[in-house]
Amino acid sequence: MTGPVISAVVFDLDGVLIESEQLWDEARRKVVAEHDGTWRDGATAAMQGMSSPEWSSYLGNELGVDLPPDRIVALVIEHLFARYDRGLPLVPGATEAVRRIGRRWPLALASSANRVVIDKVLTVAGLGDAFQVTVSSEEVSRGKPAPDVYLEAVRRLGHPPSDCAAVEDSANGIRSAVAAGLHVVAVPNHDFPPPESVLSTAEAVVPTVDQLTVELFEQLGSNERETGSGATRPTAGA
Repeated sequence: MTGPVISAVVFDLDGVLIESEQLWDEARRKVVAEHDGTWRDGATAAMQGMSSPEWSSYLGNELGVDLPPDRIVALVIEHLFARYDRGLPLVPGATEAVRRIGRRWPLALASSANRVVIDKVLTVAGLGDAFQVTVSSEEVSRGKPAPDVYLEAVRRLGHPPSDCAAVEDSANGIRSAVAAGLHVVAVPNHDFPPPESVLSTAEAVVPTVDQLTVELFEQLGSNERETGSGATRPTAGA
C-alpha cells in the first residue's frame, strides 16, 4: 500500500468557514426589493456558486433589477458587509479545522465570493496566512458548478486535481469540485442542504467542520489505491 494520496486541500468559504449563504441571499433579496425587481422561486438555488458577473446579470436579466451589473454587485456587498461589521458569522470550529489541516497539507481557497469579500473575511478571521492560494470565481471564466475555480486553485498550488481534496457544503460547489477531479469531502449546508443525489458523489460526508481530521483526509482515495474500484465514503473519525 502506497502513502497518502492527498497532497493539498482546497476549502470553500461560504457555508464551510463562514455561515454566510443566508446572508448573501438576504442581501440579494434586499437589492431586488429596493430596485423594483421580482424575486422568483428557485432564484436562491440558481445563484448558489455563481460568480459575481453571473449573479449580477441574473438579478438584472431574470429578476428585473434595472441597474448596471457593477452597481448591483456593489449594493449587494454593501448589505453583506453591514452584517459582517456587526460580527463575522464564522462557522464554529472552522478556524481550528483550517489550522489543523494546514499543519499537514498546503491549503487553497476556491470561493464564489468576490475578491474583496474573501480578503475581508480572512483578515477579520485571522486566517490571512493560512492559505497559500486564494481564488475567486470572478477571476475565472465560469463560476460553480463549472470546475474552473477549483482547476485554477490547484494549478496555482502546483498539484494535479487527483492529488487534492476539496471541502464543500453546497450542491453546486460539490458539482464543481467533482467536475474538476478532486476528492470531495462534503459538510452539508444546513440552510440549503444538497440533495442526496449530489452528496452521493462526495467521497466523504461529515456533519460539521469539527469532523475534518487529518485521518479523514488520509483515507481519501484509499479504496482506489487498494482495489482500483470507485470512491469510498469514510465516516468522521474513522
